[in-house]
Amino acid sequence: MSIDKAEVIVTSPDRNFVTLKLTTADGITGLGDATLNGRELSVVAYLAEHVVPLLIGADEDRIEDTWQFLYRSAYWRRGPVTMAAIAAVDMALWDIKGKKAGMPVYQLLGGASRSGLLAYGHASGVDLPQLFDSVRSHLEQGYRAIRIQTGVPGLKAIYGIASQSAFTGGGEARYDHEPARRGARPVEEDWDTRAYLTHLPGVFEAVRNEFGPDIPLLHDGHHRMTPIQAARLGKDLEPYDLFWLEDCTPAENQEALRLVRQHTTTPLAIGEIFNTVWDFKDIIRDQLIDYVRGAVTHMGGISALKKTLDYAAMYQIKSGMHGPTDISPVGMAAAMHLGLSIHNFGIQEYMQHGARTNEVFQQSFTWQGGLLHPGDKPGLGVELDVDAAGRYPYEQAYLPYNRLADGTVHDW
Repeated sequence: MSIDKAEVIVTSPDRNFVTLKLTTADGITGLGDATLNGRELSVVAYLAEHVVPLLIGADEDRIEDTWQFLYRSAYWRRGPVTMAAIAAVDMALWDIKGKKAGMPVYQLLGGASRSGLLAYGHASGVDLPQLFDSVRSHLEQGYRAIRIQTGVPGLKAIYGIASQSAFTGGGEARYDHEPARRGARPVEEDWDTRAYLTHLPGVFEAVRNEFGPDIPLLHDGHHRMTPIQAARLGKDLEPYDLFWLEDCTPAENQEALRLVRQHTTTPLAIGEIFNTVWDFKDIIRDQLIDYVRGAVTHMGGISALKKTLDYAAMYQIKSGMHGPTDISPVGMAAAMHLGLSIHNFGIQEYMQHGARTNEVFQQSFTWQGGLLHPGDKPGLGVELDVDAAGRYPYEQAYLPYNRLADGTVHDW
């Protein structure tokens, strides 16, 4: 009963992914996602040079003990690199435990609390006709909740708009599918918060007029507003009944969310760039958010994020786990198993991976009627085709960044 082999596999089918593959002495394998978009090789080095040597010979059954060992023995704790590496180990050990038990991981977490996971997709457009076409396409794909991102007049390229790759140096790949452009330097985009705040409420009014009051609509502010600007936007969007407003202001300044709360009843989702329960502790305790946006991949794995969500449940705060395509199919499967089992599930972000990614990562999940289910294969339900992975070597890529009209670097 020990880990006999640990491999760090980097592949770039539609984008760069980092996968940890553990093999036990009796040949059982487990996979973990360690992808940190735009900084992938930092986690590769941390795993290969510091973590893997500690895993050989370790007892694969001691998931909690291994987590605590990797977290506490490093002394220099937290941060995205460390926590993504620990997350990969944690996922891989849960995958192994499920395979040994002959059960899907969600059964080991207490069994299913629901029949499937409500998921939202990403509709976008540079203008209203394009946005409406995107919403219709998502409805046809079965989505029952939709995130709305739109272009802003006068800005040539901003976060989350699928059709703007021509402006940002992109080729065939959808911008929202992979905003990290491959190349030696990040692409510069532009931003104007005043123009955005003026334009966005009219967009949601048009979407509601076109598609009615019943579709849950979401929006991502992507950290670009000051607290008072976020408060204004939340209040302006109240007539359109958003499911949530995400990352309305940089949440490292946790006290800022108190100001936003004072001015709006629009639900708030925060935390996709957070790494531990300590990042969430105060804003959960003070009930300054409604949804926890943490990712299994970036929060130290299933074990750590489950504890965070159990804490959030005490305050009637729900999950809204990060799930775009910078989470590999392994990390996405882990999120599905966790979401299926917890009581305070809210919604799951779900962007569909490309055909090459699905060739590398063979998955057992289902998508039906707007609901995700991880499937009932033992473990996480994902297997890695090593030969296929080898056909897509790592390519350097960076996420974009913003500058204001006067040249000031701004949050993207």
